[in-house]
Amino acid sequence: MRHFWVKVFAVLAMALGGGHVAVAQSPAMQGSAATVAIAPRLHFSPEEMRLAKAAASDPALAAFYGANGLKPVFTGPEGKVRRQALREAITNMPAHGISVSRYRPQALAAAGEDLAAEMMHARMLARLIHDLTGGVIDPAKAVPGVHRKVSRPSAARLMGKFVLSDDPAALLSGLAPQNRAYGALQTALQEMSALSPPTDLPRAPEAVWRLGMRGDGVLPLRERLASIGFAADSSDPRLYDEALSQAVARYQQAVGLDPDGVAGPNTIRRLNSDGVDARSRAVLIALERMRWMGDEDLEKRLVWVNIPEFTARILEGGEEVFRTRVVVGKTEADMQTPEFSDQMEYVVVNPRWNVPRSITVKEYLPKLKANRYAVSHLDVVDGNGNVVPRDNIDFARYTAANFPYRMRQKPSGDNALGLVKFIFPNNWNIYLHDTPTKYLFAERQRAYSHGCIRIGDPFDLAYQLLSQQSDDPRGVFHRALDSGRETWLHLKPNVPVHLVYFTAFPDDAGNIQYFNDIYGRDATIWSLMEKAGLDLGA
Repeated sequence: MRHFWVKVFAVLAMALGGGHVAVAQSPAMQGSAATVAIAPRLHFSPEEMRLAKAAASDPALAAFYGANGLKPVFTGPEGKVRRQALREAITNMPAHGISVSRYRPQALAAAGEDLAAEMMHARMLARLIHDLTGGVIDPAKAVPGVHRKVSRPSAARLMGKFVLSDDPAALLSGLAPQNRAYGALQTALQEMSALSPPTDLPRAPEAVWRLGMRGDGVLPLRERLASIGFAADSSDPRLYDEALSQAVARYQQAVGLDPDGVAGPNTIRRLNSDGVDARSRAVLIALERMRWMGDEDLEKRLVWVNIPEFTARILEGGEEVFRTRVVVGKTEADMQTPEFSDQMEYVVVNPRWNVPRSITVKEYLPKLKANRYAVSHLDVVDGNGNVVPRDNIDFARYTAANFPYRMRQKPSGDNALGLVKFIFPNNWNIYLHDTPTKYLFAERQRAYSHGCIRIGDPFDLAYQLLSQQSDDPRGVFHRALDSGRETWLHLKPNVPVHLVYFTAFPDDAGNIQYFNDIYGRDATIWSLMEKAGLDLGA
């Protein structure tokens, strides 16, 4: 109880006012710094005290109402427009893949003009702001390997803008990401929803219907197709005729199935579903992931690495100017490429490879114990970076916990990092780099690294990155390469780099492309989205 009253007093303190006001000055006083401090307000009405108590448990609401002088904003005649704007925004939440049930629309509609109604509207407004400006779930807590930091704007500040806005509905509609990718995903979701029959229609029994077949199961098949714009009139509705076969083919093409005109189990299951198949789930998850990145300016020049697509791009103004294949981390939990955003600072030519300790002790130390001259392409170095002759080391003495040395590979064409790497300093020691194992880029599924991203066309990537600071980026790069020495080329300005994980994402034409969930991250996120009450496409 004591902590509760501390919170209440904190809300009251924000409503106390304060500051200074200038007083009238005589000519003799002009030019002086005469001001009078306003005494803080010490008395509050019973209504203000009740509002302070109601808001105290929620930091955003406490900050908002404290800054608003403990005045209600949703009740009374002036609150009508705000209530309507909030309810309109809630009605539109399925366009973002978020269920209206998350915002208690029926309870809001039935609410009166009392304090409970005021707080209910305020809480739902704060929740809607939270969801649109940073996502429904916390990505850092969602899945191991997701290190994305969501930078949400102040809910109290946005609530204040909402109250002062001449068009509060427009303010709420502009909270979601405004980039082209988010819009394309919304369009795809809308089109998918249009392909879902009403839930009250009878389901079609699973079968294999071909041209010329007849049966009662054709009737619900026709009805469900007709409800979503694929009608096929017939004098014999139980007959699977040519018109129905063509309607099925058009439907199959619309939902991404083989348009063979045969209504088999896959087609019927999709037609019977509530709209949430693998593709629609991928789009819903992609919208949530885009909200996690709502504070990122995706119109800037940037590097975009989509892990399940095995592709890296340079984008300018949201459009692709460079693309290359990549190899990403293996599917084992400790080797998966993480998701995060950073700033690419350096192109390192002729890099040395400082072997990560995890690889040193797990893979190389056992070999060195068996044969001190194993992995001879690597130097053993001490804490000062000095190469230590292997004859001077008794490898059998050491374990993974106490091995005191590091391992390093000199610059060369056979170096594990190839001839160039791209650095954006981070806590996970992840970067982009060249590789001598070029054959892996011919594979369709390219998850083979220890976590870093191997680049299929590393020289071309370097030229593109250096082109913003030099008229001769090739010359700059090759002079460094020909030196044979490790050379760090500072990128000016730094380039944002985003390691992302989208299993559904629009191409340049706005068409959604789909990729395998190689790490199983979507499955985990989807379960959390369901718990959070996201729209399931119904």
